[in-house]
Amino acid sequence: MNKIVIGNWKMNLTVRESVALARACVRAMRGKLVVPDVIICPSFTALADVSKILRNSRIYLGAQNMHSEPSGAFTGEVSGHQLADLSVKYAIIGHSERRALGETDELISEKVKSAFNQNIMPILCVGEEKINKAKAEQSVLAQLQSALSKTRERKGTKIIIAYEPAWAIGTGNSARVEDVAAMHKVLRDEAQQKGFKASVIYGGSVDSENTHEYLREQEIDGLLVGGASLSASQFEVILKIAEEVIAAQTNNI
Repeated sequence: MNKIVIGNWKMNLTVRESVALARACVRAMRGKLVVPDVIICPSFTALADVSKILRNSRIYLGAQNMHSEPSGAFTGEVSGHQLADLSVKYAIIGHSERRALGETDELISEKVKSAFNQNIMPILCVGEEKINKAKAEQSVLAQLQSALSKTRERKGTKIIIAYEPAWAIGTGNSARVEDVAAMHKVLRDEAQQKGFKASVIYGGSVDSENTHEYLREQEIDGLLVGGASLSASQFEVILKIAEEVIAAQTNNI
């Protein structure tokens, strides 16, 4: 399984800045023999322009959120149907910053169902709010089970699960690799029991300094990168490290 690197640009960058960063990402991937699966998730305002930049490139376009309904009287929302029209292939669902605004497990499960119906792969985010090793697994499993509860079981359906403990998001306090690996195994096994083929990635204060220690761990399929993905130079370093890890692991098979 190839490594995955996702850049979540959050509510940053103008359209012009987003286009410039997307072009830099495309250049960073050009001519490489071994590359990770790269997904970038700009703001809604930049999706159309970035989509044009990524056309015929090796980078996929993702959205940071989507509504659970395909259309309707939902002022200010964007549907999966509309995103698919812009060649969006992935959508972040259930990010801790969305949950903090009141998104419930019930709503997240509806969004996951809708994403699959629109042929958009969910990047489903789960994670505990506070550092509590004793309760973390129970809390995170409950989020996963709820999120998948409305999706009819389809054997082998692919999904990306992003383990992102809320206490690590944007704080500079990243989780220990061994703890992340253990949680990833739990999440992968649970998804597999429900018929899904899950890639499980980590998000939480990821940067070019800790990328290697995460990606070299077999249980960690990739990274959800926030602030570090806004810097073309730092994101390029992260991609280069991912390439090196993939090459090393391929040679060891």
